[in-house]
Amino acid sequence: MGESARDTVDPTFYPVREKVGEELLQRLIMEVLRPAVEEWLRGSEAVALVGADQFIYWEQYNARKAVSPDVYVLPGVPPETPVTAWKVWETGIVPSFAFEVVSGSRLKDYEEAPKRYAELGVEELVLFDPHSEASRSRVRWQVLRRDGGELLLVERSDGDRVRSNVLGCWLRQVGTGTATRVRVGFDPDGHRLLPTAGERAESEAERAESEAERAESEAERADAAEAEVRRLRAELEQLRTRR
Repeated sequence: MGESARDTVDPTFYPVREKVGEELLQRLIMEVLRPAVEEWLRGSEAVALVGADQFIYWEQYNARKAVSPDVYVLPGVPPETPVTAWKVWETGIVPSFAFEVVSGSRLKDYEEAPKRYAELGVEELVLFDPHSEASRSRVRWQVLRRDGGELLLVERSDGDRVRSNVLGCWLRQVGTGTATRVRVGFDPDGHRLLPTAGERAESEAERAESEAERAESEAERADAAEAEVRRLRAELEQLRTRR
């Protein structure tokens, strides 16, 4: 009886970091989207790990069979699970969702990436090109979904949003140029955006300030009412004295 792949010593070196640098805009988009997707899935009580920019390997002994999604979802994996690189053969779990920000290399992200994700077995892949206006050969959004074992292109759009069936929400572009970000839209049409941590903190600060102002106003009204009562009592006492 042969040894299983898990019991066999694997001499293959699987890198955990890319040597190629990424654009600052790409990093900023990831930093906003990853926690938003994590919060959205947590709110829906889905058990999933939402990661960013780690290598995912799907063929043991072959380190070339890898992708490094800008954002990805591992279904059924507890969110606190530490991940340096994900090896599919160790768990059998493939990302259900992957998101890629298109860089300056159109060939890499438009043609090579879908083939790799198809081979990996991802259920849904969303490509977002923040540079789509630079050329007619580019498009802002591409959505690919698995159907009958194939990863098929189901949507190409220059609109500001697309819907993710896997996540059950909208992915929506906000801002332009270097301020471009991708946010989670959670109502039926994607108009309402899931607030960021900064927006929630600002909202809480505004609410606390409003409550403090309201409390101060109520205290001032109470002091004014008490002063009026004292004045009326003094007038009443004067009337009694005159009698």
